[in-house]
Amino acid sequence: MFSDAEVQYLKSQRLARIATVSRKGQPDVVPVGFEFDGKYFWVGSHSQDIFHRTLKYHNVKNGNKSVALTIDDLESIDPWKPRLIKVYGIAEVLDHQGRFGPGKYLRVTPKIFRGVAGPGTEPGSRIMTLLNVRFPKKGGLGLRRSQIS
Repeated sequence: MFSDAEVQYLKSQRLARIATVSRKGQPDVVPVGFEFDGKYFWVGSHSQDIFHRTLKYHNVKNGNKSVALTIDDLESIDPWKPRLIKVYGIAEVLDHQGRFGPGKYLRVTPKIFRGVAGPGTEPGSRIMTLLNVRFPKKGGLGLRRSQIS
């Protein structure tokens, strides 16, 4: 799903933002520590006590499993070169031995992702491409690309 360069970028990052939605439809966006194993994103906490009290945990545990995850940084301020990968996926609460030790984590299975880099990125580089990947329910893979200028 992700190119080698994108996997390298994702594994080099420690902070993301995750958006979840409550039963009443109230969105919640928070910064989170995460890890990427090449297939799944794992969102956890240094404290299981704190994690079990978070809105993100309760929103997913209560059945609202659709999430958005954004991993971004600034490669350079001058010239301005932001980079980001935004992932739409399905989250589940699972036990995991991860960056924060053993415990409950949100495992995010990517369904759609977009990678974007700002002006000054080398022409033709993959992260400069807006990529929209969809996994239809009845098989197949829909893929649409458009260059960012």
